[in-house]
Amino acid sequence: MTTTSPVPAARTWANSRLTVLGACLCLLLALAACSGTRERVTIMVPWTQQAEFQTFYSLVKDFEDDTGIEVDVQVTRALTQQLDAAVTAGAPPDLAVLPSPAAVARYAGRSGGLRALDRHGDGGGDENIVDITDYLQPFQGLSRVAGTAYAVPVKVDVKSLVWYDSRTTSAPAAGAASASGRDAGVPSGLPWCLGLESGPTSGWPGADWIADVLLAGAGPDAYARWVSGDLPWTAGQVEQAWQHWRGLVGAKVLDGAAQRGFGEATQDLAGASPDCRLAHGARSALATDVQQDTRLDFTAPAGRGPLQVSGDFVGMFTAHNAAAKSFVRYLAGQQAQQAWVNEKGAVALSAHKRVTRYDNAVQRRIAELLRPQARRPLCFSAADVLSPDVSAAFYRAVIEYVDQPDQLTHLMQSLQKVQANLGGSALPRQSVCTVPK
Repeated sequence: MTTTSPVPAARTWANSRLTVLGACLCLLLALAACSGTRERVTIMVPWTQQAEFQTFYSLVKDFEDDTGIEVDVQVTRALTQQLDAAVTAGAPPDLAVLPSPAAVARYAGRSGGLRALDRHGDGGGDENIVDITDYLQPFQGLSRVAGTAYAVPVKVDVKSLVWYDSRTTSAPAAGAASASGRDAGVPSGLPWCLGLESGPTSGWPGADWIADVLLAGAGPDAYARWVSGDLPWTAGQVEQAWQHWRGLVGAKVLDGAAQRGFGEATQDLAGASPDCRLAHGARSALATDVQQDTRLDFTAPAGRGPLQVSGDFVGMFTAHNAAAKSFVRYLAGQQAQQAWVNEKGAVALSAHKRVTRYDNAVQRRIAELLRPQARRPLCFSAADVLSPDVSAAFYRAVIEYVDQPDQLTHLMQSLQKVQANLGGSALPRQSVCTVPK
């Protein structure tokens, strides 16, 4: 504050007033700091299982302690629906964990949707927040839309696995989850643990398995053509995969599978007198306590057979929150990724090229399947690449097929109509299956 008065008394009064105002301002700033005006970032996540959430939250706490930034974690089972509503209302969270590359593509092309994380491509951002080339394919390519990175694959899985208790069960032959009849590699009398119930996404364990059968039998090229819409649902190769799956699992296991929870169905896998002996899918799809059983082991497709993989992608919806950028950069970095896979109870894998140390021996062996030296084609989960509405129809068809196997042709015709109306995957076919380099 200044004064034009030449009177010394007036100048003294003015200086005293300025001192008081300065003191008040300092007090207000101190009170604001104490009242919670620290930098904040909100993130929406789908991880409702306690172990999975706690693994992630341990990283959140480390970030908060290191930076002073507060992270508000919003957990929801219906992430896509809530995120849709928030984006439509113009009030999305700063960050969200997207369950598929189809969701990344969807929100990247939407008003008020995902913000670019680098300067490349048609929608390049103002800065390079992450370097997506730090990640393996196909996860790297599926994080991009028109060449621009819109998300980071912070957590990945391998789905083409068969699990068994090494104490009670001999290792099934490699490829047991996709081989048929006498070639299944499954000893006689060892039933599968299978549950298809999963709320609004019931049927997805069967959809993953059918996709695995098609991938193993028809190969990566046919698989990629199928998810992109070039190979119709009514094609012989596709129908045969459904029939093959039903014959492999067996009518006895399928009876009641639509009402059994997918995790609950594997609870008995490592029991002393199990009713089922084998399970198909990612480790994260097993019952929580079974995941940690050290007697549990797995087999994978033989040789350089292709693998079906999946991942969770973090994307940014805010334009000007520096705290959100810091948190994305942190989650994408080698240090956080390394800590994530080695947290107590973690079953996550990392697609980061420099994350190679796994304290858990089982996780380490699975992670090695993703590395370039394994020379395996990695194909992203079909249901996660298809548009969300086509995936939902796929899941429903699995439930219907369990109860009405004689309606397979009709179900495939119906799925083909849904896909014709909605289109195939929005992702380039060449990005669906890739051999890591």
